[in-house]
Amino acid sequence: MSYFDQLVRATEGQQLFDYQATGQVQRCQCGQAVFFNNTQCLRCGAELGYHPLKGSLFSLEAASEEGCWHLQADTEQPRRHYRRCQNLTAPAACNWLVTGDNSSPFCLACALNETIPDLSLDENARLWHETEVAKRRLVAQLLMLGLPVIPRSVDPEQGLGFDFLRQQPGEDPVMTGHMNGMITLNIDEADPAHRERMRVNMHEPYRTMLGHFRHESGHYYWDRLVRDTHWLEPCRALFGDDRQDYQEALKRHYNDGPPANWKDHFISSYAATHPWEDWAETWAHYLHMTDTLNAALDFGLQLDTLTLQTDPFDSSQLAALEHGEDDRQRFLAFVNRWVQLSSVLNVLARSMGQQDIYPFVLTVDSMRKLYLVHSVVASAGQPADAAAA
Repeated sequence: MSYFDQLVRATEGQQLFDYQATGQVQRCQCGQAVFFNNTQCLRCGAELGYHPLKGSLFSLEAASEEGCWHLQADTEQPRRHYRRCQNLTAPAACNWLVTGDNSSPFCLACALNETIPDLSLDENARLWHETEVAKRRLVAQLLMLGLPVIPRSVDPEQGLGFDFLRQQPGEDPVMTGHMNGMITLNIDEADPAHRERMRVNMHEPYRTMLGHFRHESGHYYWDRLVRDTHWLEPCRALFGDDRQDYQEALKRHYNDGPPANWKDHFISSYAATHPWEDWAETWAHYLHMTDTLNAALDFGLQLDTLTLQTDPFDSSQLAALEHGEDDRQRFLAFVNRWVQLSSVLNVLARSMGQQDIYPFVLTVDSMRKLYLVHSVVASAGQPADAAAA
């Protein structure tokens, strides 16, 4: 059963024996709750490691071979050996395990890095740490969805890579973006004060490092999963013709702003810029929704007990893609639960004087685009170990 199918069935209140938590909250060997980025249990001191192909955090036991570890829960003989990522002791504080026969000192997430910041410069270590925390959450989710996550060192043509840069005095600004498999992130975005200034200046309701990663990964997976496939024409039918001039579209957006009726057709104002940005924004929202719903389930929140009533989307509003009626119904259950949950989360945030957690409104058009993203992801999904092969 796929990650998405487990998620949907759990949102419907069906308790699954094989439902697997995916790193949001788990238990140390001593019973203490441990979380996605923990490297050590605060109660018993056990070392912890995140296994990216299992999607779980494990208590570790030192193996007889120096620098190697066993999973405490692994009872198979002979017990499998793992190493901890070399960036564990770097400012990145990576808690991931190096899996398989990988001779690299780095885990899968850190192996994606092509450029890291100059750590001799002030603040770069702190900003890089926050950047890596967001990146690991992205990569973990991509693997759980079964999407291909291959470093450029393995596949220079189609692999994924990251450049983490910061503007220095006298240099050109660092532009966050994607090109030919390389995602560039301005690590100044990891500073909350800088990010909030940018959010206000850009008239955005939401701006986070994780949001940047999810959006830019959408551009990468457009190239991998849509551009040269049978999905291209269905995407053009919903998102628009991607062959229109991208630079002209950007110039028009920043000079004139989005069209007056953008809220009727797009999930955000920036999505109205160009079909590529519409896809990337919709992709990012699909990742927001699946990860947040998963976290709610990991913590035992039963969504079928929410008393908030909303107007549900129904199957008449969905196009018939290559998946059948059962798939449409599962998607509708997922998106309708999300509308309920996000509305409650927004109320909780307001009661703490905070901004809405999800300051967006889903329309029929944006829901249809989300379903197409879901269909592309479902068709590409494979086991995590194959996705990271």
